[in-house]
Amino acid sequence: MSDALVIIPTYNEKENIEAILRAVFSLHTDFHVLVVDDGSPDGTQDIVHRLQGEYEHKLFLLPRKGKQGLGTAYLAGFRWALEHHYGFVFEMDADFSHDPKDLEKLYAACRDGGYGMSVGSRYVTGVNVVNWPMSRVLLSYFASRYVRIILGLPVEDTTAGFVCYRREVLEKMNFKKIRFVGYAFQIEMKFITHKLGFKIKEIPVIFTDRTLGKSKMSSGIINEAIFGVLKLKLRSLLNRHQ
Repeated sequence: MSDALVIIPTYNEKENIEAILRAVFSLHTDFHVLVVDDGSPDGTQDIVHRLQGEYEHKLFLLPRKGKQGLGTAYLAGFRWALEHHYGFVFEMDADFSHDPKDLEKLYAACRDGGYGMSVGSRYVTGVNVVNWPMSRVLLSYFASRYVRIILGLPVEDTTAGFVCYRREVLEKMNFKKIRFVGYAFQIEMKFITHKLGFKIKEIPVIFTDRTLGKSKMSSGIINEAIFGVLKLKLRSLLNRHQ
């Protein structure tokens, strides 16, 4: 029985899902994978069902009805992971923007380094982003700087979505108090982890924008991240977090 579960949220990822799953299962570490699919009409779930026959007891599917947001998908996955007694739980995109090989580094940081969270960071050693226009790179980079200043969060890449959690971190969180569903969700999870007193380790990775499928990025997501930070700060000052 593996102690490491990779959660991959999906919506219309038929171009990527088989390749990403095979890449994860080809790694030296025995990672299990939970695909949380928000009712993809393109047949993503059918591909996962087919592969479950090949990766029995390693590949799991949590189907949901309709697009409910990235944050709620991960929270559903976290609950599933805790119920099934995994010790290390990962967030990873389906589109190869996160290199599956880097899962090993994130895992080692939490398992051997004693960190509560490890983050696949685009900015801890400069700017490591491929296939993004400069305007998007600058927006993302300075958004992370803004978050660090406002929240006092000791993380360079505050909106990163490539993350490993120790089980103890998720057990101490009150999921019902998590408010954000877009990129601010990633900020909120790091902020809570920091406020709970767990150490966070950033691992340098190269982020490569998707080449297949459609990006889920929108101006609304960016706005949530920017203005959500102010709400997080206010809630923290009022001691309403966790």
